[in-house]
Amino acid sequence: MKRFHAHVHVDDLAKSIAFYSGLFAAAPTRVEADYAKWMLEDPRVNFAISTRGAKPGLDHFGMQTDDAAELAELKARAEAADMALLDEGSTTCCYARSEKHWVTDPQGIAWEHFHTLGDIPVFNEASAPAAAGACCAPAAASAPTVARAACCGPATSPTSPATKAACC
Repeated sequence: MKRFHAHVHVDDLAKSIAFYSGLFAAAPTRVEADYAKWMLEDPRVNFAISTRGAKPGLDHFGMQTDDAAELAELKARAEAADMALLDEGSTTCCYARSEKHWVTDPQGIAWEHFHTLGDIPVFNEASAPAAAGACCAPAAASAPTVARAACCGPATSPTSPATKAACC
């Protein structure tokens, strides 16, 4: 079963944790110095906030899958619909190790499709320092090169097999 995902950048993590904990009537399942995540069952959503973005607001949406077969189904669906697909493959970000790919809607909103393989103790295992800008969501699919924040490594072409890392 898939789980809806939303990632929002916030200015004040503590204030936002208090707000969303009240809104969801639940404490976050993971809290770090720059990040918090709620894994809710009703509604079934993975809601994350972080202070890593250039400005507050929506970073990206996504669908988290329970297994590799569901992830492959989402990828096949995107390919069949002729969506520009950014296949990241195996990566680390947002305190997790995942398999993922991205598509971008006509308005430029990034959609992450991912299967989480496990937790990691750091935000991102990449050697590059975190950027001040938005954390890792891809640029619009129509762009010839996908921009990536420094936390995710260098930008690559949308047609290359390894593309950008994402913040969940």
